[in-house]
Amino acid sequence: MSGQAPPASALERALPLLDADARPQRFAVPRGYLDLLGGIDVESTGTAFDLMNTGLVPRIYERYWRPGLGRVAKGVLGPSMRDEHRIARLLLGLTPGDGVLDVACGPGNFTRDFARVVAADGLAVGIDASTTMLERAVRDTPPAEFPAAAYIRGNAVELPFRDHSFDAVCCFAALHFFDDPFRALDHMTRVLTPGGRIAILTSCRLRTPLPRTIDGLLGARSGQRMFERDEITGALEERGFKDVRQRISGLAQFVGGRLR
Repeated sequence: MSGQAPPASALERALPLLDADARPQRFAVPRGYLDLLGGIDVESTGTAFDLMNTGLVPRIYERYWRPGLGRVAKGVLGPSMRDEHRIARLLLGLTPGDGVLDVACGPGNFTRDFARVVAADGLAVGIDASTTMLERAVRDTPPAEFPAAAYIRGNAVELPFRDHSFDAVCCFAALHFFDDPFRALDHMTRVLTPGGRIAILTSCRLRTPLPRTIDGLLGARSGQRMFERDEITGALEERGFKDVRQRISGLAQFVGGRLR
C-alpha cells in the first residue's frame, strides 16, 4: 500500500523492553547498535576481559579465539563449537516468535543463530559492554539476513530490561568473568517470563586436590571465577528454576533450567 510505514527494525522493537530509566531520549544508532553506556568504561575484571576489548580479539574470536580456548576448557573430547550451538538451542527450546536475550554476546555468533530460529516475528537481543565486539557483531549481522537480531551496549550484570521481557536467556562463556555473577543471575531471572528458559556455559572446578590448585591458579591469573560443581545448579534452584540440567566437560559446565 502506498504510504505504508516500513516494518520496525529489531532494535526499535527492543526499545519497549528497556526499563523506563534506561530508554534513550533519542533513538540514534550510528554504529548499528544502541549504546546505553555512552562514554562509560566498564571496570576490568582481569586479563581476559581486557583482551576482549581490544581490536584484535573480535576479529579472530569466532574462528580461532573462542574455539581454541573452548577446546582447552572442555577437553579434547568435549563438545565442539557446533555442539555448543546445538546445546544452547536445546536448553533454550526456542521457537519462531520467541524473544531471547544473549548476555555478553561478544561478536554475535550465538545471537545470529538464535535470530535464525526465532525468525522475523521473534527477537534476538545481544547485549555486551565492548564496543569492539559489538562493532564486529553489527558487521557480521546484516539486517536483511537477520531481521530479528538487535545489539545493545549495556551492563550485562545490571541488565537494563523490564521484568518478564524475554522467553529465554543465554549466557555462554561469560558468567565467570563478571564481577558479581550471582547478581547477574538475579537479573537474568528477573527478565524471564514465567516458564522462561536459561542456558549457561561457564567454568567448573575439578575434584581432586592437585588439579583444583592448578585450575584455581589459572582462574586467578586470567581474572575468571572457577565455580564449584554445584554452585550454578544450586543458584538456579534457589531462584525458582526447575528441571535444572548440568553437563560437565573438563573445566566447563553447561547448565539449563526452566523458571517456575
